[in-house]
Amino acid sequence: MDWLTEYPALSWVGLALLLGAIEVATLDLIFIMLALGALGAAVAAALGAGFAVQVIVFAVVAMLLLGVLRPMALRRLRAGDPILTGAAAMVGRHALVVETVTETGGRIKLHGEIWSARTKRKGPPEAILPGVDVTVLEIQGATAIVAAEEPESESPS
Repeated sequence: MDWLTEYPALSWVGLALLLGAIEVATLDLIFIMLALGALGAAVAAALGAGFAVQVIVFAVVAMLLLGVLRPMALRRLRAGDPILTGAAAMVGRHALVVETVTETGGRIKLHGEIWSARTKRKGPPEAILPGVDVTVLEIQGATAIVAAEEPESESPS
C-alpha cells in the first residue's frame, strides 16, 4: 500500500474510476460529480500539492459540480420527451399484413415480429388483405389495432 503515498495522483484516478463505475450502476448524477472531483484532486497531486490541498480540491470541485452542474443536467434530461418503450413504442409504426386482418383478428409483421391484429370496430366491416401496409393505432394487450394506410395520391405533372 506504499504506492498510495508514492503515487497520489494514481490513487485519485483509481477513486475516480471506482466512483464512475458506481455512477454507471446508479445513474443519479451524484457519483460522476464526485469522480470529477477526484480527477481534480489527481491534477492537484500531479502538480505536487500536499494531501490536505488535494482533499480540499476534491471537496470544492465535487460540491461545485453537485450544486451547479447536476441541477442543470437533471433539468436538461427531464425536459426532453419521454422515451417510449415496449408496446407503447409500437403505436404509430407501419406494419405489413401477413394474414388477413378483420375486426376479429389477423396477423401483421411489426418491427420484425409477428403480432396478432384487428381493425377498429367502427363503421362497415373492413378486411385488410395480406401485403397491405397498415398503421398501428393502439395496442390492446398483445393485439395491435390497425388501419390501412391511405395510398399517396400522385400529383399531376
